[in-house]
Amino acid sequence: MRIFEPAGAADLAEAYAYPGDGPWLRANMVASADGAATHSGLTEGLGGPADRRLLSVLRALSDVVVVGAGTVRAETYGPVRPRDWWGDLREGRTPAPPLAVISRSLDFDLDSPMFTEALTPTIVITCPSAPVERLRACEKRAEVITLDGDQVDAGAALDALAGRGLVRQLTEGGPHLLAQIAAAGRLDELCLTMSPRLTAGNAARVVNGPALEPPTSLRLGHVLEEDDFVFLRYVRR
Repeated sequence: MRIFEPAGAADLAEAYAYPGDGPWLRANMVASADGAATHSGLTEGLGGPADRRLLSVLRALSDVVVVGAGTVRAETYGPVRPRDWWGDLREGRTPAPPLAVISRSLDFDLDSPMFTEALTPTIVITCPSAPVERLRACEKRAEVITLDGDQVDAGAALDALAGRGLVRQLTEGGPHLLAQIAAAGRLDELCLTMSPRLTAGNAARVVNGPALEPPTSLRLGHVLEEDDFVFLRYVRR
């Protein structure tokens, strides 16, 4: 049985089960065979059906999906929607995990489905330097968490979510946010889809920021393959 078919959701859930009950930050990213995190500024051209199915299962397993505001704008994010084939993966929890958007500027469309059609209210994590009018407007559409500091600290944002019981955390980037998370030493797991495509160009890598010193060491959890896509699961040593 191919585990990326609908009947294989339980197999995928077992392969990607979160370890223990404590806070755990998992990143799910896609890259071309030559290392590009996007094509023409988007991830859409790199994925495929198996990649999208894995993304959906990882969302089903999570308590919250963490994403940067730039990725929300570029990828035109909508709310997480449950799938019939999830089965009992959300048993005892909300029908779908909330999105948690990290942003200082709060520059996004508050009338978009991400806010108006979310089954679980979207969370916005910001800081006191956010524009006051935008902050007040966000408070009418979302649950707002305001952290200390002039910028939103990625580690503090993850702690705030864990403090609300959202401990099985999934981030979908983008690359700048993932760089901040890695620099804070908070990346526990990287699920990396290697796309069978060459793009060339100057697109960012999946982690796009200052060099990590020392580099973060990972160990290989497993390797899966379907339709020439390779699915790598790395865990921090």
